[in-house]
Amino acid sequence: MSSRQAPRRRTAEDAWLITGPLGLFAVILTTGLALVDDSVTGNDLAVAALLLAITVGVEVVILPFVVRRDGVTVVVTEIPMVLAFFFLPPVVVVLVFTIAALVGQLRRRLPPVKLWFNVARAAAATALAGVVLLALPPMRGVGPGTWGILFAAVATYTLATFVSVVGVFAVIQGLAAGREVVRTGYRMLLMTVGVNVAVGLIVLLVLKVTPWSALLVLGLAVVMLLMYRSYAQFLGQHRMLSELYDLSRAIGKGGQDGGLADDLLFRVRALVQAEYAALWLPAQGRHPEVLLSARVDDSGLLDVVPTPALVRARAQEAGGRTVAAGSRFEADDALRQALRESGVKDLIVTPLRSGKAVIGTLEVVNRLGDIGDFTSGHVRVLETIAAHAGVAVENSRLVDRLRYDAYHDGLTALANRRRITEALEESVIVRAPGEVVAVLLFDVDRLRDVNESLGHAAGDKLLAEVAKRLRAFAPPAALVGRVGGDEFVVTLRSESADAATLLAVELREQVRDPIKFGTLTIDVDTAVGVVVHPDHGSDPATLLQRADVATTAAKSVPGGVQLFSAGLESRSVRRLELAGDLRRALDNDELEVYFQPKVTLTDRRLVGVECLARWEHPAHGAVAPEDFVAVAEHTGQLGRLTEAVLKEGLRRCREWADADRPLSVAVNLSPRTLVDPGFPGRVDALLREYGVAPEQVTFEIKEDGVVGPNDRPLPTLRRLRDLGVRLSVDDFGTGYSSLSYLRRLPVHEVKIDRSFVQGMATDAGDLAIVRAVVALSLQFGLTVVAEGVESELTLELLKEMGCEIGQGFLFSRPLPYERLEAWFGARTEAEPTPLGEVRRLRAVT
Repeated sequence: MSSRQAPRRRTAEDAWLITGPLGLFAVILTTGLALVDDSVTGNDLAVAALLLAITVGVEVVILPFVVRRDGVTVVVTEIPMVLAFFFLPPVVVVLVFTIAALVGQLRRRLPPVKLWFNVARAAAATALAGVVLLALPPMRGVGPGTWGILFAAVATYTLATFVSVVGVFAVIQGLAAGREVVRTGYRMLLMTVGVNVAVGLIVLLVLKVTPWSALLVLGLAVVMLLMYRSYAQFLGQHRMLSELYDLSRAIGKGGQDGGLADDLLFRVRALVQAEYAALWLPAQGRHPEVLLSARVDDSGLLDVVPTPALVRARAQEAGGRTVAAGSRFEADDALRQALRESGVKDLIVTPLRSGKAVIGTLEVVNRLGDIGDFTSGHVRVLETIAAHAGVAVENSRLVDRLRYDAYHDGLTALANRRRITEALEESVIVRAPGEVVAVLLFDVDRLRDVNESLGHAAGDKLLAEVAKRLRAFAPPAALVGRVGGDEFVVTLRSESADAATLLAVELREQVRDPIKFGTLTIDVDTAVGVVVHPDHGSDPATLLQRADVATTAAKSVPGGVQLFSAGLESRSVRRLELAGDLRRALDNDELEVYFQPKVTLTDRRLVGVECLARWEHPAHGAVAPEDFVAVAEHTGQLGRLTEAVLKEGLRRCREWADADRPLSVAVNLSPRTLVDPGFPGRVDALLREYGVAPEQVTFEIKEDGVVGPNDRPLPTLRRLRDLGVRLSVDDFGTGYSSLSYLRRLPVHEVKIDRSFVQGMATDAGDLAIVRAVVALSLQFGLTVVAEGVESELTLELLKEMGCEIGQGFLFSRPLPYERLEAWFGARTEAEPTPLGEVRRLRAVT
């Protein structure tokens, strides 16, 4: 297997491939001319010397242009050539113009490759023009025939010169460069040949009339030289102004459509004829450092430019100033040394400004060709361009910033709801067969507690950390976004709904690591709802809405992850429908209170009841307590619901006390009730109204409402305790808190969650948890209540641990008041005591 080597890149030295044949061609033609016409007189030599001086002089007037890296100059040698071919033999004309070319190239200090090419080109072109002249009929007088002969000879010279230049560019820089020379120079070729030959013929006619007209011709020549120089300057200025105008329009357009760098750099490089044009923007905010450059030999943008760092630093000093270095500018030793080390001939670095701030630099490095270096005129041009470019860059960044802000969350830099919605629209359209588009909605738990206890800065830190973890652990193809205050979305293509649910479980575990806030450590918990397209919806709005429904359901299921189902949505819709009905039910006292007995485990004595709200809807039947409690919380009716249950409990407590069989009552409180500063006052008023002793009332609060870093419930708890009511921590063990939190809470009782009590007879882990809770609670002097007691074995285990009170189906289900009274008569027996009648269970089956 053979390998192909990359083609060698052409260099200036390859010009000898053209220079050598041109020189040989010139020698052959000149020798032939000398053999054909050897009639050279002394007078011819004097005229030759004069024309040599004139030819060298006219080289002062040049029309320069650049093709890629190399400069091309057009010299008005056609005028003296008309005279030379009329007055001198062709061989002498060849010598005159060859020597003039050599002198001119030496004066311009060109490198040897270019010098000898130009000399060989001049010699060969002049010799070929001499051959054409000899091939035509002899000139007679200065009539139109002579005009045609001289024009043919001079045109041959100009055409041969032009063809040799095209050839050398094609050899060194490729055919494209040759075509560029033809495109750039053919108009100038036609114009200069016609004008210069006409001027030369006029001079010839004047000289033939009288030799004294040479003085007039000399004056005319000076004027013509000045005119040509002015014309050359005019052409340059016109070209620069035209290109500057086009560049300004291109900058404005580029700033709008994102092509600013392309238009700016390629046009600037061509405008000032530089090897490099570069745009440098330092890092700013979320924008990284940018360095883009256009180089003469490359069609695309690069990220390299030989600008010394010292120059760039100086351009940013004192609010920004242009730094120029080269043969036309003064520079200190440090700057010259920096240019030498970087291999830079000359450069201009101009700051880009936004107001008074410097936001970058526009740079040009190494003027091309051998036609001169950068001048103060180029500095002014570059400063003008930089003024436009600075505004365009800032506007481009502003548009980019606005576009970014429109699709990203300001706190976490994740995609926002708009971006997520658009991504879902695209995904559902181009979904491949056999795959689903999954939406995972994460709801961060306890964000409100963090905001209220530690401040919004801590809450923002919590959200930023969750965003960081989701972005780190989500699959690379997933899009992570924040769609609400504490809601994050991960959307991606997945194999199935089961795979998406498994990913949700994994991600939830990944983000659960604790976060430290000073001395506090907070567990990060989330509830995750999962929906997939096409099973659960075909548009982004439906998918996100159903993901929200699934997330709400996930908060109440073990594991905290819930795949959407139609039943969840019907339940959510049902809750919405229940809002108005609940208000009417509270107005009309349609809610009923059930009572579940609480029994001492050692002697099975009835000590109290828990009051539980129940609602029989006229159309929907029995409504689950968690449903109407959630409706009450979201519609602001929770206070009325709590007060209705409390009033019923106090009324029955008063009745039982009046019947000389005192029983305590327990009422559940929501965490929202504990942040209501007016609640303790209303409790005190109701206790007085019903004449119930405070110690006969127990308020049960779920663990997540009182245990944690949030101290807002503590004032309400302390005021309730000061009233004399008892406080109980309900469902203890279901959270992620330490038992040490109990030491700082003003509570009297701990109620172990039924999930541990029911499993303790068969699960060693549940048994260990219950045993630990009982032991530590007793150490803190707290009463322990076990809910969910359903078997005698469980009851015996609890008695052995020291648990005092039990509640569960072993004793009784929650019962309405009338059935409770019947239960009292059927299942209990009275036992008189000094404090009143005590009811004991007769038997437990």
